[in-house]
Amino acid sequence: MSLDAPLLRDSFQLVVEREPAITARFYQHLFADYPQLKPLFHRNRPELQQRMLSEALVAVLDHLEDAPWLKSTLSAMGKKHVEYGVTDEMYGYVGASLLKTFAEVAGSDWSPATAAAWTAAYGAIADMMKAGARQS
Repeated sequence: MSLDAPLLRDSFQLVVEREPAITARFYQHLFADYPQLKPLFHRNRPELQQRMLSEALVAVLDHLEDAPWLKSTLSAMGKKHVEYGVTDEMYGYVGASLLKTFAEVAGSDWSPATAAAWTAAYGAIADMMKAGARQS
């Protein structure tokens, strides 16, 4: 996987500095744009869900150059998400909401290159998770 790791990390740091509760804002967008997903998130308190997402994003960014870790971890995560009722279609909803949130917070610092890097990265993440889901 050929991703622009420095750009991804720098842009993530920028949005987190501007909006420390970036995952809370993400879930606001997700549930506003895709209200049918809200019932899937009944297992955990919102704060716990937000923390888990934040930790997952940080872990992936920390391992961008470690393809075996990414494949193993994201595949297992995808397999687990099948139990939650996640379908392939829903990965697109999450990606759209995530990029929308990042772009909103980054504002004029959200360049075409940044958008392309995050689109590619999220596509790769979703593909690995969906591959793991098919192994269930």
